[in-house]
Amino acid sequence: MAKDSYLVGLIGSGIGPSLSPALHEREADRQGLRYLYRLLDLDVLGTPPEAVGDLLRAARDLGFDGLNITHPCKQLVIEHLDALSAQAEALGAVNTVVFEDDGRAVGHNTDVTGFAASFARGLPDVPLERIVQLGAGGAGAAVAHATLTLGAGQVTVVDPLPERAAALADSLNRHFGPDRADAAAPDRLPRLLADADGIVHATPTGMAAHPGLPLPAALLHAGLWVAEVVYRPLETELLRTARALGCATLDGGGMAVFQAVDAFRLFTGREPDATAMLTDFHDLSGAVTAPR
Repeated sequence: MAKDSYLVGLIGSGIGPSLSPALHEREADRQGLRYLYRLLDLDVLGTPPEAVGDLLRAARDLGFDGLNITHPCKQLVIEHLDALSAQAEALGAVNTVVFEDDGRAVGHNTDVTGFAASFARGLPDVPLERIVQLGAGGAGAAVAHATLTLGAGQVTVVDPLPERAAALADSLNRHFGPDRADAAAPDRLPRLLADADGIVHATPTGMAAHPGLPLPAALLHAGLWVAEVVYRPLETELLRTARALGCATLDGGGMAVFQAVDAFRLFTGREPDATAMLTDFHDLSGAVTAPR
């Protein structure tokens, strides 16, 4: 029989104003569950990201049912897990850990499905032949997989660390087939964006703690659509600038909700009400802008 009491949490840096606790706990209330969602903030604890394994073991020993994982631990946590879902293994990034009944810690990635659901809902008819993605970290791996799964022709990954961009592009080509992805340095952005259909932004730039634009504003033009993964704040400088130019845009709120929907399902084995969770998000984000 399914349990009716759950203890879960979130490991990450600067997560104090996260909306994840409220999103999960409101859905649990609707389902009549006792559900506590706790924050394990590296900044508050004075703990380096490399200690994520210690936090994972402590949570398991304390009886947690699972954990969400966010920046900067989505890749660091992998070596401390007992198993990975096929998708998490393909991505090399984990944002959800479930503690199984036998004590194993199994890593999943709901960022992929979360971004895909949000994109299909928010930008259903945009062209997908040529996409430029900014960022090749854990979130970048997830959204690149999502856009290619949605039918993108080619994704060019741009990152200031050339080896990281190249590694992600190689991984995407192995998974989706040759020539579906390539890597580029930021100095190629002017040429890339002149011919691109859209931009996916998957770096921390634009978050409350990292304000600003991830690229020169002059490179944006009305022929681009722009999809954002940041939702702290919900309207980033990138989205504000793109909208002023007439670009179709997608904020990071939908991804935040749909990844939480999938994580709730993994933690509890119960089907969450995605529509109600979207309503919760918009209610909560009216007063708070927060990290995932």
